[in-house]
Amino acid sequence: MRIQKNQFSLFLTGCFLLVGSVLFIPKANAQDDLLSMLEEEQSKDPIYTLATFKATRLINGQTIETISKNHLNFWISHRFGAVNSGFLANFFGLDEARIRLGLEYGLTDKWLIGAGRSSQEKTYDLYTKYKLLRQSDRFPITLTGMAGWGINTMESGYVMESGSVMKFSNNLERYTYWGQAFIGRKFNEKLSLQLVPTLVHYNKVEDPSISNDQWALGIGGRYKLTKRFTLSGEYYYAVTDPIAYEVSTRNPYPYHNSFSIGVDIETGGHVFQLHFTNSRGMIEKQFVGQTVGSWENADIFYGFNISRTFSFEKGAKNKDK
Repeated sequence: MRIQKNQFSLFLTGCFLLVGSVLFIPKANAQDDLLSMLEEEQSKDPIYTLATFKATRLINGQTIETISKNHLNFWISHRFGAVNSGFLANFFGLDEARIRLGLEYGLTDKWLIGAGRSSQEKTYDLYTKYKLLRQSDRFPITLTGMAGWGINTMESGYVMESGSVMKFSNNLERYTYWGQAFIGRKFNEKLSLQLVPTLVHYNKVEDPSISNDQWALGIGGRYKLTKRFTLSGEYYYAVTDPIAYEVSTRNPYPYHNSFSIGVDIETGGHVFQLHFTNSRGMIEKQFVGQTVGSWENADIFYGFNISRTFSFEKGAKNKDK
């Protein structure tokens, strides 16, 4: 009888072990599989978005893009005269020209430095741009910061495009500084947009009623029409007080918000940008706060940018960062 009880106890123990193996072991294996899948997913590198914009410059303003390490961008920017200047007198502005030559160099894939010289006000500019965050399958936007400096080398007492006379008492009054944040997103293979909060500080302004600090908000975008053709546009809304200027000078406020539209043509290492804009200035100190042209009066300028990228890495190819 005792043997039968022992056998029955062993039988029950075996049943419990069998049921436990069926019920609990698969669950433990499933949990292990799930944890291993999560660990594998987390160990994967994020998939970054490439070529939100095809170039570092949209039209007049910059974009969120930097250039690859040890790569050099050479920029030629050109603006003709006003379209409304007439056919006989100025051939719709084609008899005039303003130009800027610029260079950009990639210190890293996220950080570039740049310099240029504009014929408008004979201005030299320096700037740096750094990509802080990148859009990926885990993050929705790209964030880039930029800081720049410019110096006006015109002789004191020259007449500005606004009609005001600008006089300098020292070289520091010739300096202008600007800072920008670029918040961009590539929504799909065709559409990309960016917001650009901007501050430009002028050490010297033409009238005390104009603030030395010019705040503005830019918006820009591109829409890819074909593999090589892209429609682009940008608008900078400047926060101004025109009434204060009109009361102080008894003249209409001379400046307008900058608005530009154009078409980009991509050909290998070149990007050709053809556009119409009411801004003749091609750096932030000029087009953000000192745009004199008006679209309402057809006081607009035809222009183009040409970009060529050179690599200083042996056997390296251009990369979209």
